[in-house]
Order: sequence, then C-alpha cells, then structure tokens
Amino acid sequence: MVCQASRGRSVPLPFPTRLTAPLLDGELVRLEPLEHRHAADLAIAAEENRTSYRFTWMPTAGEVSDYIDAQLARAAAGSLMPSAQVAKASGRAVGATAYWDPRLWPDRDELCALEVGFTWLAASAQGSGLNTETKFLLFAHAFEQWQVARVDLKTDARNKRSRAAIERVGAQFEGVLRCWSRSWAPNEEGLLRDSAMYSILASEWPACRARLQTRLAKGH
Repeated sequence: MVCQASRGRSVPLPFPTRLTAPLLDGELVRLEPLEHRHAADLAIAAEENRTSYRFTWMPTAGEVSDYIDAQLARAAAGSLMPSAQVAKASGRAVGATAYWDPRLWPDRDELCALEVGFTWLAASAQGSGLNTETKFLLFAHAFEQWQVARVDLKTDARNKRSRAAIERVGAQFEGVLRCWSRSWAPNEEGLLRDSAMYSILASEWPACRARLQTRLAKGH
C-alpha cells in the first residue's frame, strides 16, 4: 500500500519545530497545552476511583508535579505534545492526553504520522462523551490541519477496556507487538508489555469522523 496525506486542506499547516500542543476547543472539552497550572485540578482527578487504569501511566496526587515535568521534558526532546483535558462545564482539568512519536515524510519537513496516547481521565468524567470529543478534536486536527497519512493508537494487549474504546472510535486493529513497550501495570516495573496496535488512515478518516459525530450527538 502507498499512503498519501489527507486532502482536507490545499496546504497543510506547518508542524511546530518546538512541540507545543494546539489549543483545541469543543462543546464538552477544551484541550490546553499541559502546564503546572493544571496540577491542582489533576491531583484531584487522579485521586478518584483508579480501578480502570491498571495498565495506564496515571499519577497519584503526590506525583502530579513530577508527571507534568516528565511530560514537558518529552516535549522539549521533540517526542510529545501533552494536553490537559479541561471540562468546559466546570473549567477544571479532569485528565490528560497527548500527541506523540511524530514522524515526518521522507525528505520533507512535513508531518506524515503520529500517535494519540498517554490518555487518562478522572472516573467521574468517564462515559460523559468528553473523551470521545477529545479523540475527535485530536484526530480532526491531525488529519485536516496537518494532513497526516495515519494516526496510531496502542495499548497494553491485556487492557480489554482500552481496546474496546479504541475500536469504538473506528481505529483498525493491526496486531500485537510482543514485548514492545514499557509496562505500567502494578508490580511490573522495568518489564515490557505486549502492545495491541491500532491505526486510522487518512482515507478512513471521513467514515471515522461521521462515526464520532454520531456518538457525540447521542451523548456518548
């Protein structure tokens, strides 16, 4: 297969040389570049029910400041664009997400692919439609503004909840890469996990966009 960029715009927006997440505004959520001013809200969000995040890197309240430092260090190194998920109803940050692992077209200073990941959300905001809209905003910006050829998503292969959520947004399962990335599961420090890999291609984005809009219109 030979892949091309999305054709939503005649000229793609330039990809930033210094990685800062774009400000993206929806009906339910506003995605803001992650900063330490979000720390107090995220500390509260992180202390809600944590059972759905057994396989996810999610800080405790006392770890939030170090967590933000780590994400900003990744941004400075050119590998990550972290965002806070701010619930518009309350104005409070209730989770975080990121673009990361950006890849450029061969011999061109234009983005061809990246991943959406490092996502976690307070238990009280789960199932509210907020995370669905977050994915919609991130995908739309990537495909329609940067004109990427693909967006990647991956999760611990054992994480059935996360895999189901990824499949609901319309991403296609590509397989499991064994011992692929760091495990975040309890008592697995320093070990590698099997990662379930998914993607959305530019040619698949219109159908995915329609699916997400339908879900948002139904409130989930």
